[in-house]
Amino acid sequence: MTTGNGNGKLELTAKDFKSDQEVRWCPGCGDYAILATVQQFMPELGIPRERIVFISGIGCAARFPYYMETYGMHSIHGRAPAIATGLAVTRSDLSVWVVTGDGDALSIGGNHLIHALRRNVNITILLFNNEVYGLTKGQYSPTSPRGQRSGSTPMGSIDQPFNPLGVAIGAEASFVARAIDTDRKHVAEVLRRAALHRGASFVEILQNCNIYNDGAFDTVRDAEKNRVYLRHGEPVRFGAEGGRGVRVREDGSAEVVNVTDVGEGGLLVHDEHHPQPSLAFALSRLTLATLGVAPVGVFRDVEQPVYEDLLQEQIDDAREQRGAGDLAGLLHAGDTWTIE
Repeated sequence: MTTGNGNGKLELTAKDFKSDQEVRWCPGCGDYAILATVQQFMPELGIPRERIVFISGIGCAARFPYYMETYGMHSIHGRAPAIATGLAVTRSDLSVWVVTGDGDALSIGGNHLIHALRRNVNITILLFNNEVYGLTKGQYSPTSPRGQRSGSTPMGSIDQPFNPLGVAIGAEASFVARAIDTDRKHVAEVLRRAALHRGASFVEILQNCNIYNDGAFDTVRDAEKNRVYLRHGEPVRFGAEGGRGVRVREDGSAEVVNVTDVGEGGLLVHDEHHPQPSLAFALSRLTLATLGVAPVGVFRDVEQPVYEDLLQEQIDDAREQRGAGDLAGLLHAGDTWTIE
C-alpha cells in the first residue's frame, strides 16, 4: 500500500521502530522473527512514523502494535479490517497495516476480511498462520488440518480447513502473497512488494507456534526440497537442482511433476499480473496437506480500482452537482412526519 508520503530521505533505522514495551511472546515463537523483519524493513518506506498505523484484533499476533514505535490500535476480535477500512478511507495520508492471525481473521473476522479485500481498500493485511489458537491455549483453528488433535478436538478435527490464499483470491484481492517466518530475507521482499501495491494487499506468513503446534511447517523448513518460490515470468521449478516443477492440467488445476518427464517447456510460467485469478488459485491449491509442498512469493499483483478513490470521486461529484451540503435539508427531505 502506497500513500505518496515516502520521500526516501528519512534517516530512520530499525531501532526507531522498536517501542519501549517488553516483547512478550513465548520463547521461540515465530512472531519474533516476523517482528524483527518488519522493524528492519519499515525505514525503507521513507514514511514518518506518525503516518504509519498498525491495527490488530485479538490473539498472539495482535500484540504487534505494542511493539511498533508507530501509531497503533489493539482492537477487538476479528474487527481489525473494518477499523482499518474506516481509517484508510478517512485518512488517505496514512500507511495502514493490519496484523491478524488465522483464528482472528478467518473465524469471527472472516466477513470483515473478505469485504476489505473485495472492496480493494488501500491497506496491507499480514495474516500470521500457525494453524492453531495459541493465545487461548491450543484449540483448533479454521486452518487446522483434518485430524489435528487439540484441547477442543481431542479425537481430531473433522472440519475442512480454510486455505487463506484461496479465501483471498476468491475475494479477488488485488495482491496476494505468502512467506514463511524463518526466511527473513524473503519476508522482507514480499513486504516490500505489498507496501508498494496500491489497494488491498494480503500476505499470509506461515508462523510456527512452538508451544501448541510445533513443527506444523517443518516440511518446508528445508527451502530446497518442498518450498516453491514463485517468480514472475519464470517457470515454476523447485527441489534439488530444480528437478521438480509445476504444470497446469487440461482442467485448469495445477500438479507437481518431474521436469525430466515433461521438459521445461511443459512447466507453468508464473504470471502474477494475469487479470483472471484462476492461475493464482490453482497454485494456492498446491498444499502441504495434499502434496507436501508450499508455494511462497507473490501469487497475484494486479491493478484494480481503489475503494478510497472511488469514494472520493462520488464525494467530489456530489459537491459539484449540489454545492455545499445542507444537513437540515437532508434530514427533512422526502416524506417526514411531525409527532405531537
